[in-house]
Order: sequence, then structure tokens, then C-alpha cells
Amino acid sequence: MTLEKVLARIDEDLPDATGRLLELLRIPSISTDPDYADACANAADWLVADLRSIGFDVHKRATPGHPMVVGHARDGKDGKNDGPHVVFYGHYDVQPVDPLDLWDKPPFEPAVEDTDAGRVIRGRGASDDKGQLMTFVEACRAWKAVNGSLPARLSVFFEGEEESGSPSLVPFMKENADELRADVALICDTGMFDADTPGIVTMLRGLVGEQLTITAASKDLHSGMFGGIAMNPIRVLARIIAALHDAQGRVTVPGFYDGVTELSDEIRAQWEALDFDADAFLGDVGLSKPAGEQDRLPLEMIWSRPTCEVNGIGGGYQGKGFKTVLPSHATAKISFRLVGQQDPLKIRESFRQMVRDMLPEDCEVEFQPHGASAASQMSTDNPLFEKAREALSDEWPNAAAYVGSGGSIPIAGHFRDILGTDALLIGFGRDDDQIHSPNEKYDMRSFHKGIRSWARVLARLED
Repeated sequence: MTLEKVLARIDEDLPDATGRLLELLRIPSISTDPDYADACANAADWLVADLRSIGFDVHKRATPGHPMVVGHARDGKDGKNDGPHVVFYGHYDVQPVDPLDLWDKPPFEPAVEDTDAGRVIRGRGASDDKGQLMTFVEACRAWKAVNGSLPARLSVFFEGEEESGSPSLVPFMKENADELRADVALICDTGMFDADTPGIVTMLRGLVGEQLTITAASKDLHSGMFGGIAMNPIRVLARIIAALHDAQGRVTVPGFYDGVTELSDEIRAQWEALDFDADAFLGDVGLSKPAGEQDRLPLEMIWSRPTCEVNGIGGGYQGKGFKTVLPSHATAKISFRLVGQQDPLKIRESFRQMVRDMLPEDCEVEFQPHGASAASQMSTDNPLFEKAREALSDEWPNAAAYVGSGGSIPIAGHFRDILGTDALLIGFGRDDDQIHSPNEKYDMRSFHKGIRSWARVLARLED
């Protein structure tokens, strides 16, 4: 059987595959820092050369920022073009490494290490996203070695600015929509539900950020001379923040829940079967009680319900010691995670109006927006979703489940909105991979079984 031969080839080639990943990890492709622009270009060149070696017609494509890597293998599978067109997305850029003194080893001198939990690949980008990206490339390499060709109608699309806000992504996708459009997009920038349970992310929350500054007096005041008679903007801000949730954890912004959808019975049953341990999840960070909507499952709170959170607050004297000042202004940073069909612009305006309505005389407010993206929800009605879930279930100890994600991955929405393409989000990262933090790692088991998983997915998608 062809698949069994491909899997055997993956097992045999694992040492060389690991060596290739370590080589890519040595390139310091930090996209947000202009000093690393040449390194980002070098990472793109490395990927172009590697992909060409396994049969892709691939090129580095210029953008106003860091280059894209786009390649195609349309004539695989004995020259037939009867399978679905699949495009795989990943990103080759990485986060900055600061604070450098918290790394146990230099972040761009990657190595395989033995830990109490097993062997890991340590280095910046090991999990986010070079290790994940290379699981797919290595699956294609094994497929080519065994079959002499790649699966039919297969494309790759690698970005170099994901960690710096993707400023070139949307224009590039719009300009090259006909080339990038496919039957399904595969995105490997997510993780496992647990060590033995793979997941296909079908829900991603959107995000609205707002910074508000409330100003009262024209300057800071002496709290003895003006306290009691002058309005304190921190008091006003505290009252507004306190009013954002009711006693049951529901958000009180008018119209906030418009467009929020309920789980299907099938997805709810899958989530309940995952037997999520909320006590352990919270216990790992020193907490004990879920603080969201009290009539919801803990997994709903994380994956499928919208949120309103205060991410920062400031005002008045915050230095050492004590100063009896009555501040002239107070500031808070508020974020809303969105689900379903919630409209980010309507929520922003509703929140602003709520604040204005609560503002007393002698106070004014200034708002500063920070992004507004809608949630992404993939329809599992596409038969390719179930094929992928079955393929993952064949590789891992536990059956794969359709899961949600509390985070936001804009590329999934871009595939849908710009290209009309459903996205399958399949990743093999772990919650303890320390992405964006010092000592980032990727489990060797995730790397190995991730390659095998993609080989199985490709085989099922091509059936």
C-alpha cells in the first residue's frame, strides 16, 4: 500500500528531516526588526531551494515588506488533475527573542534535547511556525520519494510577516487571488487538544481593541485641597469597567450578543467527550474557578463565547512610595474577543456610546482603536473536513475532534473572505511550547507524528 510505504519512509528519514529543520531554525528571520530583513530573505531562499528539490515549481515573490514563497505541484498523481486543489499556508518569520538572558541556550543555535517529558527541538521558531511548516514539507518529501511525484494540484503559500501584523498579506492575496484560490486551505499554526488528541480548529475568535482615556481637570491636583470637590477620572473609569459585566459574567455592552451562535449538538457532544479538566487548567496558573458566563461549559468560555477583558489600566502616581495626587486623566486598554457573526465595528461603537452615556460632567473621553477583525467559523459540511479528521484519528491514540480556539488567526478569515476557500486548521503544537517566550520548543513526537499525519491527510484528501 502506497501510504504505508510513505509512512515507513518518514520514519527512516526522521534524522535527516530533523537536521533540515535545525538548519532552517538557525536563520534569525525576525520580521518585526528591520535589522533582520536579510535573514528573512535568506529564510525564503532556503525554502525555495528545499521545495524545488522535491518537485515544486516555486518562487520567492516580492512584497513591500518581506517576501512570500509560492509554489505549485499541479501535475502529480501520474499527471492527473482530478483531485481537489489544496493550498498549504505557513509562516517562516519568528518573534523577537527578548529577554535574551532568560534563554538557557542561544535562541538561534537550535538543538535536540532530552527532557523529563521526552525529546524536544529547542530554539526560536521551533513550534511557531517553522517546525509546524516543515511537518508538511517533509510529508511531501516522503510522498515524492515513494511515488515519484507529488499529490495532484498541491500548492504552498509561505508568509514572512505573520509575527509583525502581516501588512503585505491582504494586498498580495487580492492581487494573486486566481493563483491562490483552492478547494481547501491547510493551515498549520495551531495545536493539539492534549498530548494524544489532535484537533481541527473550526472556530477562531475575532478581536476588537480599544484604548480609552478619561480626562477631568486640566492638571494633576492636590488630593487634600481638591479631593471631594473635584471629579477623579480613575473613579469614573473604575465605575465604567465594573459595569462591563453582570454578576453572572455576561458582558453588558448593548447589543453585544447580537450574532452569537450556539453550538450544534454534534460539536457540543465532541467537546463534552474531551473531558476537559477546568480545575487542572486553572490550577496550573494558580486559579480555581471559571470566571466567565456561569451557565456555560468551561470549553465554551474559551472557544465559543465572546469576551470583554481589561488588558491594562493606568492613572495617577505609580512610582515608589506614596503621592497624594488627584490625577487629571486615567487610561484603560479593553479587548473584545468575538465569535459567530458579531460585527466588530458595531461593538466598537456600542462600547463607545456606553462609555459616553456613563461620563459625568467635567469629564471627556478620547478613544484610540486597536484593530477590528471578525470571528472565523469554518463549516464542517465540506466533506474534506471529515476526511482529514479520520486521517488524524488513524495516527494518534485518541480520535481527532473539531475544536475551537480562543485566539485569533486572521489568515483563516482571509482565505474565506478574499478567496472563498474553506480552511482546515491542523497543528501539532503543545500548550507548553513557550511560543513567543524564551526557550521555545517543539516536541519531537509532534514533529514526527505531525509529518505522518500530513501524509495520511494527503492520502485521504486525494481519495
